Amino acid sequence: MRKLLVLFLVLLFISCEKNETNDILPEISFSVTVNLNLPQYIDLQVPSGWAYTSGAIQGIIIQNTGIGNPPFKAFERACPNYDCTTPMVFDGSLKLKCTCDNSEYSIYDGSPQTSGNRHFAREYRVVKSGSTLNITNF
Repeated sequence: MRKLLVLFLVLLFISCEKNETNDILPEISFSVTVNLNLPQYIDLQVPSGWAYTSGAIQGIIIQNTGIGNPPFKAFERACPNYDCTTPMVFDGSLKLKCTCDNSEYSIYDGSPQTSGNRHFAREYRVVKSGSTLNITNF
């Protein structure tokens, strides 16, 4: 029984995928507060709604995924390869896109969707309190 447990733990450890967020982007501390009742954030009140906000390196993309508690995801708009001077864009589909090299990243977990990319889009922490979102990188 002990050997089976050890084998299970070893397999579990080996099968875990590392999310290489991004060590190319500079580390900065920030805290952004978003009032969901303001007109520019009204789309965030429904699942699949999204909005841009300032803060972080090149701004933040926020999406209401409709899943989880809170159901919000927030990603850095700076391209994970940091080779683009323009921020990533989101058109409401399932992917964030770097306009310089057309690389794409999942809006759900930041995983690269373009072959050859290994860094994930940087995801930020979102805490909901009433009608306010607090987005931080710590």
